[in-house]
Amino acid sequence: MTGLQFAQQDFLLADADGSHLAQFGHDVWWIMLIKCVAIFAFLMVITLFNIVFERRAVSWMQQRVGPNRTGPQGSLQSLADGVKLMLKEDIIPKAADKAVFVIAPIISATGAFLAFAVIPIGPEVSIFGEKTVLQVTDTPIAVLFILAASSAAIYGIVLAGWSSGSTYPLLGGLRSTAQMISYELAMALSFVGVFLYAGSMSTSEIVAAQSDLWYGVALLPSFIVFVIAMVGETNRPPFDLPEAEGELVGGFHTEYSSIKFALFFLGEYIALTTVSALAVTLFLGGWQAPWPIGGPIWPGANENWWPVLWFMGKLLCFIFLFIWLRGTLPRMRYDQFMALGWKVLIPVSIGWILLIATIQALRNEGHDVQNIVLVAAGVLAALLLLTWVWEVVRAKPAEDEPEPVAEFDPFAGGYPVPPMPGQVPVTTSGAGLRSSTGSEPGRGELDA
Repeated sequence: MTGLQFAQQDFLLADADGSHLAQFGHDVWWIMLIKCVAIFAFLMVITLFNIVFERRAVSWMQQRVGPNRTGPQGSLQSLADGVKLMLKEDIIPKAADKAVFVIAPIISATGAFLAFAVIPIGPEVSIFGEKTVLQVTDTPIAVLFILAASSAAIYGIVLAGWSSGSTYPLLGGLRSTAQMISYELAMALSFVGVFLYAGSMSTSEIVAAQSDLWYGVALLPSFIVFVIAMVGETNRPPFDLPEAEGELVGGFHTEYSSIKFALFFLGEYIALTTVSALAVTLFLGGWQAPWPIGGPIWPGANENWWPVLWFMGKLLCFIFLFIWLRGTLPRMRYDQFMALGWKVLIPVSIGWILLIATIQALRNEGHDVQNIVLVAAGVLAALLLLTWVWEVVRAKPAEDEPEPVAEFDPFAGGYPVPPMPGQVPVTTSGAGLRSSTGSEPGRGELDA
């Protein structure tokens, strides 16, 4: 048999089994063009909306006015900011690697666009008489494609920090590398439970598998880990360490200006939309209506174009969560941030995967797993409690042990240097402020 005959046979088998993947790959070219242009336009428009939405929401939280000049109620402020950035002078530092410096923001924005190609927005509908699914495409490994595309966007940040030829952007790029490794690993582990329950990595099939119960409820620990990891993955507050202005001026984009600077923010806000859409797809039933609406109240709520409304409502709720975190939580210290990823999220994810894999194996063998689930949940909660108590006890300093005092000479380099915490200045002459015993010098000692 030829390759074409094998492909036709696979399609017929998939169609006979009711696989949702059989719905893709049969659209006419102009339908595919319409869907690609629609996704691009949607991401551009929702980025402009998200910027204004964020500024208005944060100003409301902080009891400020917010943007109110450009357009009705300040609704065109983000468009005005984009035009302003495009008209600014484009500066490239002399020490920069010019080719990589120019390509880096393009990589960051392009990777964010690609990830949205496999997000299901709605069911099969009719467009100008042609039946098509409201999704650009789907593959058996669609979720892995999203991870790869989001990683490509992070590479743009890393390359931007390296190619700028400056210290602070380089530190921001290094932080972004460590952040990507840590939190993308935790994010990938949170997907494993979804794969085990749905039996597929296809986004359309994962949405279909949640028709009875959303995975945000059935797999609550995975959902919580994913929500925390997606904030770290998108460099949003309180995890915006690669661009910490209090420490690194502007981080990886310190040397950027004009349209290149705008591309980084475009990529960030599109990544915000993409991970929010991914959370909706994997844990909140995708485009399916919430239970009271999609159940007995309105049986036709998941048909035609109505599911687009449910998808957009869930998406905006997640976007508001990002904005709420920015207006509420302060930025974490970098060591706390890395400890959260490696010491909390990843161990919890691994333990949760072992638990649900055991439950699935026992269920497949016909065992009653209700009591096993309760016992395993109790053991897991006890382990988490013991771990937390151990961390608290270890971090508490001993009260009977005095803190060590480090002595130093503030005039050793020829210039007075203020003491660091825990240090006591030592004076070898009358010019110092303290004696070697750490007590204040008397008047007679200074006169001497």
